[in-house]
Amino acid sequence: MKKWILFLCMGMMLQFARAQYELYPTNWWVHMKWNQVQVLVRAPGKDLKTQTASVQYPGVKLEKVSRFENPHYMVLHLAIGPAARPGIVNIKIGKDVVQWPLGSRRTGNGTAFANGATSADLIYLIMPDRFSNGDPSNDRVPGMRDQSLNRDSVFERHGGDLKGVEDHLDYLKDLGVTAIWLNPVLENDMPDRTEHGYAFTNHYKIDPRIGGAPAYKSLVRAAHAKGIKMIQDAVYNHTGLEHVLFRDQPDSSWFHRWPKFTQTNYKDQAVFDPYGSKIDRKIMEDGWFVPSMPDWDQSNPFVQTFLIQHALWSVEEFGIDGWRVDTYAYNDLPFMNRCNQALYNEYPRISIFGETWVHGVPNQSYFCQNNYAIPFKSNLQATTDFQTLFYGIIPAVTQPFGWTEGVNKLYTTLAQDFVYKDPMRQVIFLDNHDLSRFYSVVNEDTAKYKLAFAWLLTGRGIPQMYYGSEVLMKGTTWPNDGYVRLDFPGGWKGDAQDKFTAAGRTEKENAVFDYIRALANYRKRSSAITSGKLLQFAPYDGVYVYFRYDDRQTIMCAMNTNNKLATIATSRFGEVLQRFRQGTDVVRGSRVALGDSLALQPMSNLVLELQ
Repeated sequence: MKKWILFLCMGMMLQFARAQYELYPTNWWVHMKWNQVQVLVRAPGKDLKTQTASVQYPGVKLEKVSRFENPHYMVLHLAIGPAARPGIVNIKIGKDVVQWPLGSRRTGNGTAFANGATSADLIYLIMPDRFSNGDPSNDRVPGMRDQSLNRDSVFERHGGDLKGVEDHLDYLKDLGVTAIWLNPVLENDMPDRTEHGYAFTNHYKIDPRIGGAPAYKSLVRAAHAKGIKMIQDAVYNHTGLEHVLFRDQPDSSWFHRWPKFTQTNYKDQAVFDPYGSKIDRKIMEDGWFVPSMPDWDQSNPFVQTFLIQHALWSVEEFGIDGWRVDTYAYNDLPFMNRCNQALYNEYPRISIFGETWVHGVPNQSYFCQNNYAIPFKSNLQATTDFQTLFYGIIPAVTQPFGWTEGVNKLYTTLAQDFVYKDPMRQVIFLDNHDLSRFYSVVNEDTAKYKLAFAWLLTGRGIPQMYYGSEVLMKGTTWPNDGYVRLDFPGGWKGDAQDKFTAAGRTEKENAVFDYIRALANYRKRSSAITSGKLLQFAPYDGVYVYFRYDDRQTIMCAMNTNNKLATIATSRFGEVLQRFRQGTDVVRGSRVALGDSLALQPMSNLVLELQ
C-alpha cells in the first residue's frame, strides 16, 4: 500500500511538473534527417536562468543549453543519434522532470503522405469556419478571446469546422477534387476577426473551435483514404499579437522593432530593384503587415529553427502533402530557402507554393525557381500565379479584344513562361479568400464563367478553385472581404438551401456544376492536360487557340471571347491538325468534324480530344 501511494505521488509530481513547462516542439521522432533539435522550454513563473538541465536517454545527447534575458525560457540543444529508439525522454530541469515523447516515424513518405500537389491535381480551397459545421459542440470554446458566433455578420465566427469538411469529402471527390487547401488551422486566439486564421497564437495547437488536433488527424486520414491530398497554410512572416512568444518574449531579438509602428510598404520591387534603396527594402521586409501581426525577425537563428522545426513537425505529425506559404515576398528570402530545403530534404516529394500577390511576371518569378542569372536564387517550387489571373483570364473575359487587350493579355503573359524553371508547378486560379469571387467579376455571366473555368481546367499549371465556385457563390471585397467568405449553403443544419445536392441547386447552378464536374473529372484521365506540353497560337479577332499534347493524346482548346459566333479557318493550325480529322467535345461527348473551318459559340471555350 505504501509503495502504491509512493508511485501515485511520484506520478502526480510528474504531472504537475509537465503542467508547469511548455516544450516546443512538443515531441519528435527517431531517424529524422533533422536530428539536431532545438527544444524551446517555457516555464512561466520560474527562473530558468538558475536551473540546470540534463537528459539521460539512450541515443539522445544534450549538447548545449542556451538562455535568454527572459528567465522563463531556455533552449535545450538535443542530438538524436541513429541508435535512439522511440520512448519517453525524461528531461530534468532543476528538481523537476519533464517528459518529451520521441516516436517512430510515419510510414509512407512520398506515397501515403508528403506526396505533393502536381499539375495532375485540382486544389479546392476551403475556409473551415465558412464551409460546414460538422460539430456544433466546438462552436464556442470557453476561455478563448473570441466568443462570437453570429452567421448574420461577415466578420464574426460562424462555426464551420474540420468535421464539416470531412463530412463532404465524397461531394468533393465526385466534383473531381484531388487536393484540399485549408486556410490556417493553427490556434488563432485573437480577440476578433479570427475566422480566417492568419494570426497564429500557438504553433503547436490546432484551433479547438475547428476541432483541434483529433479532428485534423481524422480529416487527413479520411481524405487520404479517398485519394485526396491535404495542403496546409503556412505563415512564416508574422504571427498574432496574442502569440505566447510575443506576449512573453524570450528577448528583444525575436520580432522586428521600430521606434514607432512601421507597416510594410508592400513594395516587392524593393527586394530585387538594382537601383533600390536600403530603407525601402528594410521597410518591405521588416515592417509589420498590419498592427495586429508582429513581424518575426528571421535573422535570429532561434526564430529560424523554431519555424523550420514547426514545418517539419506538422508534416510528420499530421501527414500533410504540401504547403501554401502566406505573404511569401515579405519574408527573409535566404531564410525561406533554408526552410524549404529542410522540407525537401526530409520529404523529397512534398510541394510548396508561395503567395506572391505582385504585378509582373519578372516580379513573380523572382520569388520562385527561375532561369535568371542573378545573385539570389529562390528554391521555392512555384507561386500562386496572380499574373495569369490579373493579366490573363480576367482581361480575356472582361476587355474588348485589341492588339494588347483582351485575350491577347493571356497569350502574352503565358509567352513569358520561359523565365520559370517549371511553369507547370504554377498554381493558377480565378479567385480566393482575398479576392472578389469570379462570378461577380464577370457580372454573373455564366457564359464567361464557364469559359474561364474551361481555361482553368485545361491550362498549364496546377488549378485551384475556391469553395462554392461550382455553385455560383458570389461576392466582392467591397465594402469588405467578408462578403467573399460567405457560408456554403447547406453546410449548417437548418439551412434553407443545400447546395451540396442537385435537388438543392437551381437549374443554372446545376448546369455550371455539371460543366465543371465534367471537365474536372475528364482532366484526371487526360495525360495531355495533367502532364503534357502547351502549344499556343496568337489570338486573332478575339479567338485564342491552344493545344495540350503528349505522345498519347492531343487536346484542342478554342476560346471565343466575342459575344457572337466565330468561324475560324483550321488551316492556320495545320502543324497540329494535319494529323487529325475529328475531335470529341469532352464535355458533351459529341463528335466534331475538323474540316476547313470550325464554328465557335459566343463566349465559349470548346475543348476537343482529337482523333
